Amino acid sequence: MEEKKQFDVIIVGAGPAGCVAAYQLGKSKLKVALIEKGTFPRDKICGDALSPDVTNQLRLIDEKLIADFQKLSEKRPAKKIHFFAPNHERLDLDFKKKLDSYVAKRIDFDNFLFQQLKKTEHLDILEGVQTQALSISEQGVSMKTDQGTFHAPIILGADGANSFVKRNLQGKQLDKDHYCAGLRQYYQGVEGITPDSGIELHFYKEALPGYLWIFPLPNDQANVGIGMLSSAISKHKIDLKKMMQELITTHPKLKDRFKNARAIEKVKGFGLPIGSRKVKCSGNRYLLLGDAASLIDPFTGEGIGNAIRSGRVAADHILDAFKVKRFDAAFHRAYDHELYRRMWSELRISRFLQKMLKYPWLFNYVVKKANKNEAFRTLITASLEDVDLRKQFRSPAFYFKLFFK
Repeated sequence: MEEKKQFDVIIVGAGPAGCVAAYQLGKSKLKVALIEKGTFPRDKICGDALSPDVTNQLRLIDEKLIADFQKLSEKRPAKKIHFFAPNHERLDLDFKKKLDSYVAKRIDFDNFLFQQLKKTEHLDILEGVQTQALSISEQGVSMKTDQGTFHAPIILGADGANSFVKRNLQGKQLDKDHYCAGLRQYYQGVEGITPDSGIELHFYKEALPGYLWIFPLPNDQANVGIGMLSSAISKHKIDLKKMMQELITTHPKLKDRFKNARAIEKVKGFGLPIGSRKVKCSGNRYLLLGDAASLIDPFTGEGIGNAIRSGRVAADHILDAFKVKRFDAAFHRAYDHELYRRMWSELRISRFLQKMLKYPWLFNYVVKKANKNEAFRTLITASLEDVDLRKQFRSPAFYFKLFFK
């Protein structure tokens, strides 16, 4: 007879969202199961950029956590952004504030978070588990796996873009206008990367609405990739892998830099459900976190900061749910509301900026003016550091000043 595995909370997925939720809940007396299909350290296909929001979130969780992260050797500081406009003009932005932004392979960053969990109590960590079926009833949640069936009053789906929890409880949904496709390939020896280099975003006309990136990593390596809105890929029948290879081998600004570079892995693809619209993030006895909740920034493609934030919000909500013994959809609407209260303003601005990429001439003009006008360049830099300042990008007055002053 199969042993009954009873918990208070089941978390599926041990990426940043799942690990943070588990870390926070581990401080309570709730019995939590964290279930992961992979075995750590495991890779996650991503751009590997850790924005200042990531370190801010870690600091809010636990000062010890951020202190341990700062000791992580497998990361590289990223204090600058280099923009390349469709007309090939370059704009270098050097952040004046002390921003803790880095580039670190997800195999290292995710493993760092995962190892922190081993210090928490009331947490059962299960790796290499294959999920098979999921059902919800008045009695609770039952999830069948190859390592037995797990039961709990509530389940958290923190299992990424192709979430098992979401597919089983909401059905398969993919709107290409709110979804991006991305490719990643690690390289060794890309020319032009110095110890002082920042992250590079290449907004060439071939890749719009999207961009090619080069993110420097430790040990003379670089994360090279490309991302584009899925609706544009379908509409124009784009072979993204072919486009990426053509750009790095034939583009006048890239070909010499990759002439002697060596790919150290095959091209790998991934999907990004972007936060360009509000979606249902909860229901009866379940919450969705991170990529499963479509919280990726539409403009930058960065999702780690919002994933961590969703883990924090979910943990707080779970504690409230157990206080009043409510796990129904109506109660969980408070979780959706809190997620979007914290994130929607920035996500909406990023969606606007993504739409502006349809107009390459505007991007060219902004870069040209920023290079000629130090005050305007300072304004853009400050806006990237501060979401409240970034709101001006949606204001008609901003573009009036841009063109006529």
